[in-house]
Amino acid sequence: MPDLLLGIDVGTTGVKAIVFDTDGAVLGQGFHEYGIIRNNKDYAEQDAAQIWEETKKVIRQAAATVGMNITALSVSVQGDAVICVNSNGDPLSNAQLGMDYRGKTESELAEQVLGKEYLFKKTGMAPHPLNSFIKMLWVQSNDPDLYARTYKFVTYSDFILKKLGSDGFFIDLTMASRTMCMELETLTWSEKILNAFDFDSGKLSQPVPSGTVVGKISPTVAAAVGISPDCRLVAGGHDQTCAALGAGLIKEGIALDSHGTAEVISTAFSAIRNNDVMMNCYYPCYAHTVRGMYFTFALNHCGGISLRWFKESFCGEETYDEIFAKMSDSVSGILALPHFTGSGTPTCNFNSSGTFSGIRLSTTRYDLAKAILEGLACEMRINIDHFAKAGISVNELRCVGGGARSEKGLQLKADVLGLPIATLTIREAACLGAAMLAGVGTGIYKNAYAAAAALVKISTMYTPRQNVHAAYNDQYGKYLELYRFLCKD
Repeated sequence: MPDLLLGIDVGTTGVKAIVFDTDGAVLGQGFHEYGIIRNNKDYAEQDAAQIWEETKKVIRQAAATVGMNITALSVSVQGDAVICVNSNGDPLSNAQLGMDYRGKTESELAEQVLGKEYLFKKTGMAPHPLNSFIKMLWVQSNDPDLYARTYKFVTYSDFILKKLGSDGFFIDLTMASRTMCMELETLTWSEKILNAFDFDSGKLSQPVPSGTVVGKISPTVAAAVGISPDCRLVAGGHDQTCAALGAGLIKEGIALDSHGTAEVISTAFSAIRNNDVMMNCYYPCYAHTVRGMYFTFALNHCGGISLRWFKESFCGEETYDEIFAKMSDSVSGILALPHFTGSGTPTCNFNSSGTFSGIRLSTTRYDLAKAILEGLACEMRINIDHFAKAGISVNELRCVGGGARSEKGLQLKADVLGLPIATLTIREAACLGAAMLAGVGTGIYKNAYAAAAALVKISTMYTPRQNVHAAYNDQYGKYLELYRFLCKD
């Protein structure tokens, strides 16, 4: 049997593993869900040791019949989580997740000491409690004993690789450049930032480019999960960057619409973008999995969950397919701001709320459902417009996630945005991106471009209908007026 590649995606609420052959065929997969620990309103934690056990289970599931032919593996991981570990890589406390906001004081201190603009220009990340370095500073300030005992502060990227058997503690550049303590220009840890807080640089892992071989799986783990003891371990990346690679974002002008509970629009570019537009719109700038490229994303916290809320509240036992089938083909004429947990980028106004405007006695629940889809698409268009102001062009979108399954929803997005939208033959983009990095690291593919050429294939392309797009241009203008009025602080 030819070489096989394993892509692992360690997400916030579940871990998935998929075995691919070098042409992209799926030969095995596993998945398991897990929870989040919330013992305080600002805390969001996980038992990292449990996540490691679940990761081994899904690897074993995926590799059940083909494990001895797995040549290499790599890992896609959730962003910004921090785990305090000992020299063996064993957790000393629960992981602080990205959504853990306990570090508000440390975030404010970072802004006071070095300034928001300085930090963003240097690192591509503005001070915020979600940042990994802020979480490390919280431990340093609030639990000095834990700080002293911590051998390394790791993300799930370096944590999983170490537990698999890597030769040391290695963090890929996509995750390292999201911490707020790495300089974008050099992609090295910033001595000035670390020294400003008297933070021991020895407690950070060694940064390496995505696609770097960092060791071989340990014999004990290999036996436990049923894969070849010769399987090489390759540095992976942040889940958004891995999904982007798996969707073929290897050049400028293409964006990925990842539509799940939240909706994320991400894109890559060949020069650092750390201008004021990026900073003021809360767009990060960090390393892509493709060497020499950089990455950003826009976020709407209420993507698929908006429609799910509406379905469960107002549509009884009707399925999504039934709701979509009864939607009118014309523009709804209703303005729906899907700000059910506040607005996402570019305003990030947590005080904004969901709104419907333009309802009449003739309005049906299907009109309201369509208005939510239109509102989500308008949110995307606002962010794409702001990308342009920051010097980032988007000419095509590729869609993965739950939103990629609805033909009607995809055509609506194309009509609102005025851009072609494509679906992919392999929709598990994060696992595929990780597997592609494993193949690049071991020489199966010459580089990320060759991997994308071999594995990323367009399934269906949805092009905007010009007459419908013209009608949505008018609707979009009205949406912007409502948006500006309701998104005031």
